[in-house]
Amino acid sequence: MMELTTGKSHAGLVTDAIRGSRSGTTAINAQVVESWKRCFHDYELDPERRPEPILVDRRELKERQEHHCNLLQIARAEMSNLYQQVAGSGYAILLTDQDGVVLNYVGDPMFTGTASQSALQTGAIWSERTQGTNGMGTCLVEKRPLIIHQDEHFFTKHTGLTCSAAPIFDPTGELVAVLDASSDSRRAQEHTMVLVNMSAQLIENRLFLCAMRDHYILRFHSRPEFISTLGEGAIAFDENGRVKAVNRSALFQLDKPDVKSVLDHSLEDLFSIRAQAALDNAHQYAGSNRPLHDARQGRRFFASFQAPHRECENGHQRLGTTRRSPVLRGLEETNTTLDSLEFGDARMRRNVERAKKLLERDIPFILLGETGTGKDVFANAVHRSSDRADKPFVAVNCASLPESLIESELFGYRPGAFTGASREGSRGKIVQAHTGTLFLDEIGDMPLHLQARLLRVLEEREVIPLGGETPIKVDIRLISATHKDLKRHVEEGSFREDLYYRLNGISLQMPPLRDREDRLALIKHLLSKEAGGDDVTIEESALALLDQFEWPGNIRQLRNILRTLIGLCDDNCIRVDDLPDEIFQNADIEDGAPQLRPSNPLDIAERDAILRELEAAHWNVTRVASKLRISRNTLYRKMKRFDIRSPR
Repeated sequence: MMELTTGKSHAGLVTDAIRGSRSGTTAINAQVVESWKRCFHDYELDPERRPEPILVDRRELKERQEHHCNLLQIARAEMSNLYQQVAGSGYAILLTDQDGVVLNYVGDPMFTGTASQSALQTGAIWSERTQGTNGMGTCLVEKRPLIIHQDEHFFTKHTGLTCSAAPIFDPTGELVAVLDASSDSRRAQEHTMVLVNMSAQLIENRLFLCAMRDHYILRFHSRPEFISTLGEGAIAFDENGRVKAVNRSALFQLDKPDVKSVLDHSLEDLFSIRAQAALDNAHQYAGSNRPLHDARQGRRFFASFQAPHRECENGHQRLGTTRRSPVLRGLEETNTTLDSLEFGDARMRRNVERAKKLLERDIPFILLGETGTGKDVFANAVHRSSDRADKPFVAVNCASLPESLIESELFGYRPGAFTGASREGSRGKIVQAHTGTLFLDEIGDMPLHLQARLLRVLEEREVIPLGGETPIKVDIRLISATHKDLKRHVEEGSFREDLYYRLNGISLQMPPLRDREDRLALIKHLLSKEAGGDDVTIEESALALLDQFEWPGNIRQLRNILRTLIGLCDDNCIRVDDLPDEIFQNADIEDGAPQLRPSNPLDIAERDAILRELEAAHWNVTRVASKLRISRNTLYRKMKRFDIRSPR
């Protein structure tokens, strides 16, 4: 962080900073000082000079736009969406190419005069060399999101501007464009910066999909629910399993420094999967999430494979999405009641019974359990079974929203509360849930400073929006959920103890699919539901294999695989050969019954531990199940899985 002398002209401040003067100083970002030095020493610019707008001629602009036609088509919709989010706040949304030439411009009428005076227009060149330190030009040099706020500009002429810019990279890691939001606002720009960066990433991901439409694509994330979201990793590879492109999220998750470090490497160098298996997954099990391990460190990811697409569709098919039939989309939206959630599992039956007793009482629920165990479905079922069923059910995933957006998303804001706020303001999710149910998923990821605000809302039953003073009364049923150990987080100080006890009117543990006693009945139920009215059957041997699988992704993984099986099976009958490799690769079929054999150290250790306990208890299954705190059915299932047979 460099410091500047105050009480001088802007040119004097810039000159002092370049020389390193610290007399009567105020702090300024070090990257800005480095940019000023480039402008002064490398480009020989004078901060006192009023730079004339430099525009390319109409012919050159048209050639540049035609060269980047896919980029412009993809970016146009996202620029429009971004503009709508900041409309009324005096913004211009600009897209430049790699040389800083503005290819597209969407402007707010409130900002048109300032924009024209500053040459914020299509065809203008906004590189550092021509316009000094500025959002677009400096972003092209730094290759990362940044804000250039007023006096941080090199030229005095531009000090009335505030610019938030984010880079856009092509699938090979080359910087091809910059997305920028500029205004003459004097307010802080952090919220706008988040919106710009998210929009740039969306454009980048769609550009990836369009450019790599003739390649296979692997999408992955360490958490299965984040596949099909902005944060998923994406790798394009050819029919030989050679990597041809990666996005930035993939590099981050694999801890790789740049695209060049993985280009033309084999997929087997990155993950524990052979090239042919990857191709088979793309053709036979497209859209199905399955576990995948890092080849170097063994970290587990969840992955989905996609075969080549021959049409780009102007990038409008989002990276990470799969198309589902209208029937399946309708099934996903079907309301579910509590009575339809259990089929014989003792823990789920107890959860349902306890929830029913408290339906009409003002008691908050907290749902605990692994990712994919159906916490969101249970929350919706509680709402649909209560007297609030015809009122709003509003769900917020605290882990999927950037920290800077959670507060405005939850509590709402008044018009003009911050830069980028809509002119109408926003009610916020809590007010939207008035008279209904608010479901806070992944509550363990809520920032600490917002936990205090949420606690106040729960205690006082009123909300004060950002930028507002008058509280708004709310009547909500609160249901929260997390896969984290909140008690441990309370002890560590990352979760408020008073909020924990306020949320925990009753806690219900959602059992993992591998331990559910009604798993077989649940598989049959979900198969029927996913079939959407079609008469789909399943062979007993295939059903037994599904029943015995560990299901690390729980019900979400089961539903994904069932959807794929329904689409792939012949004659509406699912057979063993239709199952993905992960289901039966460790299975032997003996006398018509599948038997899974221990094949890794954890399974072997578990088998040995169960054997020791059974032998010590003289093969009394009830006693061993009680000691291990699992049901007898679960113990029998594990014995069958590991081929443990009583000597009797």
